[in-house]
Amino acid sequence: MTLTARVVLALCLFPLPALTQTPMTGAEFEAYVTGKTITYHQFDAPYGVEEYLSGRKVRWAFTANECQYGTWYEAGEEICFVYDYDPVPQCWTFWVDARGLNGLFSGNGAGEELTEVEQSDQPLPCPGPDLGV
Repeated sequence: MTLTARVVLALCLFPLPALTQTPMTGAEFEAYVTGKTITYHQFDAPYGVEEYLSGRKVRWAFTANECQYGTWYEAGEEICFVYDYDPVPQCWTFWVDARGLNGLFSGNGAGEELTEVEQSDQPLPCPGPDLGV
């Protein structure tokens, strides 16, 4: 394989926006998200919605699932989330471009990218488990 072919292959393995964007700091991320509910897509399909509360607290729901509660913190150039249901940190690199907020996952399954598709100041509807009719 030629050097040129190797470079092209390497570029295909990593999403180009992540290579060209400056990661947000914790302060920049906090200023952008606090008080907002953001809907994300992955691979042009709905992925989930996260509400960013004060004090670096969050509520997350995969599409059609009940809400999960957690917190986030800055770790180097990453923003890491820890949810009540899973104590393993989920770390992302975030940046903003013309589409809005983008995130690149760095844990198991690294390279998965989320893109903001909608932003609201309305809370995430979280009815909670075990609510009967």
